[in-house]
Amino acid sequence: MDAGPDELRATTADAFVYAYAMLFNYKTLYEQAVDETFPGYVGGFGRFRHYDRVYTPADTDIVTANNDTPYSWAWLDLRAEPWVLTVPPVPGDRYVTFQWFDLFTYNFAYAGVLSTGRAGGRYLFAGPGWDGDVPEGIDGVFRSETEFIGCLGRTGLDGPDDLPNVEALQEHYGLAPRHAVVGTAPPPPAPAVDWPVWDEQRALSREFIAYLNFLLQFCQPPDPSERELMARFARAGIGPGWSFDAASLTDEQRAALDAGVDDGRRRLDDAIHATHSSVGLFGSRASLGQDYLRRATAAAMGIYGNNVEEAIYIGWHADEQGRPLTGGDSYTVRFPADRLPPVKLFWSITMYALPSRLLVDNPIDRYSIGDRTDGLVFGPDGSLTLTVQHDEPSAPEERANWLPAPAGAFTAIFRLYGPEPSVIDGTWQEPPMTSRTRSPRG
Repeated sequence: MDAGPDELRATTADAFVYAYAMLFNYKTLYEQAVDETFPGYVGGFGRFRHYDRVYTPADTDIVTANNDTPYSWAWLDLRAEPWVLTVPPVPGDRYVTFQWFDLFTYNFAYAGVLSTGRAGGRYLFAGPGWDGDVPEGIDGVFRSETEFIGCLGRTGLDGPDDLPNVEALQEHYGLAPRHAVVGTAPPPPAPAVDWPVWDEQRALSREFIAYLNFLLQFCQPPDPSERELMARFARAGIGPGWSFDAASLTDEQRAALDAGVDDGRRRLDDAIHATHSSVGLFGSRASLGQDYLRRATAAAMGIYGNNVEEAIYIGWHADEQGRPLTGGDSYTVRFPADRLPPVKLFWSITMYALPSRLLVDNPIDRYSIGDRTDGLVFGPDGSLTLTVQHDEPSAPEERANWLPAPAGAFTAIFRLYGPEPSVIDGTWQEPPMTSRTRSPRG
């Protein structure tokens, strides 16, 4: 390491923020595509794992998972050759999307009803170094700047009786390597990868550098906008495929690294507490630019969030008085008749316990509530009032509109699928979560 203590601390803080989204992306990749003992293992690279249900509290592989659309997960290794995604025609008004993200967590490609239409098609995904011929019959080509990519497919589900229709559609989602599409012999395989075991405690310490160095080797060449940044990182021992051995460092260097990690974590915590909407939070490198703190915040609050054209996420972390939400209190969310959520598709509010940001067990197995929830009771004026609390309400109309909360701290995420322009530009604003059990501040 060439950097002195002050420079090393400052660079480590920046590097931690830069790496954060990549670290937790790697967590998902490792658990789903490498660790065969993990319950959410998808079967390796180059295949879909389809869920015929929405997530429940038993699913813990990602934070703030939605409870609206069964997932279809996949990971691709693009080092040897491109891969082809096949999307069938999507009938009716069903929501289907395939969100593709790279190792940085940039959403670099979409295929689905809002992005490529309902007719279906075949789409080729190529890595940064590929320059071959595109097969016939390909409807679009997407290029990733990293050699490993992930896909989070979402298929709209309209209640339990709709599951057979979802499963039938999922059977037609396809992944195939380029050579299988064109009918040629497979290319030589890419070298085997020595995947570092995921250890979250290690990843959130100075050892994050080891994970970052491992991942950077699959992100070559670096984007031109990051050349100076990578040169600065190099002075702190950060580079593609470089080894990292904290034991070989001086006490002063280790202290600077630890202080830098603490600085980076505080910076991220502050950003999380100040963020209440997903507008501008998720997107491509072109849309996010060099705002790595925003990329980290997105990963911490809800990794793999959609671009605003697909969905907008709004978080309630406090009541109308700015007090943290807790299941020990009772809240309402009221939508006036003329201010119901403006969406092309559907909307929902999902409950998550803190600090885990996982779904919440409850006696009625209701993890979210929205316009597709059976039996919602509207007011005589057409308004809709939702009840959010831990204990089951006594009034029938409140039970019908009840979103169960944990006994302790929680956050609720409001998802609007296919948001209208008024949501995107901020003309329409979500109502507050209003406390019914705590007195206003004096």
